[in-house]
Amino acid sequence: MSGHGAPTIDLTTLKPEETSQLKLAIVAASWHTQIMDGLVDGALRAAKEAGIAEPTLLRVPGSFELPVAAARLAPHFDAVVALGVVIRGGTPHFDYVCQAATSGLTDVSVRTGVPVGFGVLTCDTEQQGLDRAGLPGSKEDKGHEAVTAALATAVTLKQFS
Repeated sequence: MSGHGAPTIDLTTLKPEETSQLKLAIVAASWHTQIMDGLVDGALRAAKEAGIAEPTLLRVPGSFELPVAAARLAPHFDAVVALGVVIRGGTPHFDYVCQAATSGLTDVSVRTGVPVGFGVLTCDTEQQGLDRAGLPGSKEDKGHEAVTAALATAVTLKQFS
């Protein structure tokens, strides 16, 4: 399971006075609706736990479009979270989309200095996505984890503003 060795960061270690004033944007792809619904629900739940009442949620068609949306949002927010699902098929398309999303989101974060939480699932099977989507019976909640990571990074970076 991909969660093996994961850090123990959780929102209880972050102070509400640090997180509740942060502006958070969540940009979510639309492919694989059931998995995406779980990721978005987990992300929104994490935002609420951090005291962020109304994060901005923007939907885009697919994971390939996540970087451009994140780039547009980043200058206006303290943290951005990108959520998507790419499931391997029978062509190299999977590799191209995964590489573009990963590189593009990394570039946005480094170029803008705004943390971008990476909640893009790159799976060999649909079941792997379901296992990570935070749905009932899922082993992991990558939407929640992506928000937690982005907010923790934003709080850390605020120390150097």
